[in-house]
Amino acid sequence: MKLRPYHVSLVLPVLLAASCSAPRPAPRPVPGPTPRPTLAAAQIRVDQVGWSTGETKIAMLLAPVDAAGAKAAVLDEDGDPVLTVTAGPSRGAWNPRYRAVNPLNLTALRTPGTYHVRLNDHFSAESPAFRIDTAGKLYTPLVADSVKYFQAHRDGYDQVAGPWRRAAAHLEDKAATVYETPGDEDSLTPTDTKVDVAGGWYDAGDYLKFTHTTAYALIAMQLVQRDGPAPASLTAEIRHGLDWLTRMYHGGVLYTQVGVGGNDQYLGDHDTWRLPQDDDRLDVRPGGRRYYQRYRPVFRAAAPGDPISPNLAGRVAAAFALAAQLEPDPVRARIRLDTAARLYAQAGTGAGDLVTTVPRDFYPEESFTDDLALGAAELALAARKLGDERAATWAGLASRWADRTSGGDDGLTVYDVDALADAEVYRLSPDPTLAADLRGRLDGAVKAAAADPMGATSGGGGADYAARQLGWAASAALYQRMTGDNRYAAFATAQRGVALGANGWGMSLVIGAGDDYPKCPHDQIGTLTRTSLTGAVVNGPNAAGRVDFLELQTPKSLCSEGSFAEFDRKDAQYVDDMRVSATNEPALDFTATGMLAFALTAAPPR
Repeated sequence: MKLRPYHVSLVLPVLLAASCSAPRPAPRPVPGPTPRPTLAAAQIRVDQVGWSTGETKIAMLLAPVDAAGAKAAVLDEDGDPVLTVTAGPSRGAWNPRYRAVNPLNLTALRTPGTYHVRLNDHFSAESPAFRIDTAGKLYTPLVADSVKYFQAHRDGYDQVAGPWRRAAAHLEDKAATVYETPGDEDSLTPTDTKVDVAGGWYDAGDYLKFTHTTAYALIAMQLVQRDGPAPASLTAEIRHGLDWLTRMYHGGVLYTQVGVGGNDQYLGDHDTWRLPQDDDRLDVRPGGRRYYQRYRPVFRAAAPGDPISPNLAGRVAAAFALAAQLEPDPVRARIRLDTAARLYAQAGTGAGDLVTTVPRDFYPEESFTDDLALGAAELALAARKLGDERAATWAGLASRWADRTSGGDDGLTVYDVDALADAEVYRLSPDPTLAADLRGRLDGAVKAAAADPMGATSGGGGADYAARQLGWAASAALYQRMTGDNRYAAFATAQRGVALGANGWGMSLVIGAGDDYPKCPHDQIGTLTRTSLTGAVVNGPNAAGRVDFLELQTPKSLCSEGSFAEFDRKDAQYVDDMRVSATNEPALDFTATGMLAFALTAAPPR
């Protein structure tokens, strides 16, 4: 310890007194052990949920320089070493501080238990804890956790008791006014039509409700319900979503959105940080700045009688047709099927921008053939189950649209459901060209992952980062279920691992999964009720130019765990702060993709 200045006057007399005494011989130094040099710090990244016993298990060591050949020990819960592993060759630099990423192969670890990895060779590092167990024991709980996110984001009267202390909200949605679709800076023009659009789920950290993302979520949820493993809570949550989706298709008109983000003309949903029930307490009149926060506008996909954007017609029809497959009452099942059939028949495939949301750049989808293939496949599967003679016609449509959507390069996302379409059309008829299409996408993804130091297909960060990683894991699992071919199993494990902590920042991007996960999501309900949004999938690290602090009204409940600058790169950053939507906002489609990926992992093909 260095002496602080005020110690000098106390020490100096002692030194002077010693100098006036008779000289004494200096003591001989006593030999002792040579101190070990302090090892520089490194980082070990793992899937913080863990690996199933038979999976390929790769942890990643981030080191200041290449650590190839370094020995690391795997320790059990008692701290006893059970396995020694050697760091493999560097996969490349992560950032200027961590100039090497060395893989640690833990595949030999097969005994169920809780473990961590410790390195004291070349560098010093210790991983978070992780488990080894069956896939069902590890990942079925994450499926159930995903349902909790949807419960917390219910709108309307029907609320679920939980830590979020939710209250009924947006009760004016029961008789909401339909508006003409505006341009980005236009004022809103009401029509004479009022509709009941109460209920549903909030799309993300805000309180908008979108048909586009709700239909996607319901497709994923109902596939989990159909194929397992489905938690008991999933049935009621699917019903809640379907009730709202049914209200959004009325009299041959499909409505796309409830609420509006806002612009210079008026305050909208994105302009105030509050709990949803606060909107019902607003004392506002037409023309008031916050009028559209209480009396929320509804927008149509198309004018009455006009064709409906094919992406919406296809995916909403798929959601209703899946409901027909799952409905035990044959009368209700046929009603669901007929609703899906009417909507599908309204699809228009002419030129023009696809309709998603207002504004469209919230969800700028570019393809519709995948939606039409999926919609036709689910119609055919429902018709087969119900003995409907239209099954063959829909099966033919499914095959034709699947042929037209082949050749893409994306995994499962809210923008591209081709992986689901391939799998569901294959269920109708196992055409090898469908497997080849999905295999082509996966081969490209494997190459992209091989070029990334952490093995992430989506690179270091970007929009929808965690969901894209989980979408690739789901796509690989769907391929294995289709074909029995497990060539992408290790790839799927690695992509899932990136979302669950084996990334450069060491953060699980699923709230409640593992030990190190976002504590401050950009979500009004989670922040203002001071509760963890268990099960939510956040965006994750994003392009550096998109990580900024939003100029929002900041509540007293400000939550910030700060930045992770040590691990940032020039092209990607991560911040755990409720004000930063670019990295920390959870969303309906993110979490639905995660739910499906975890279900496919928990119940691998037999």
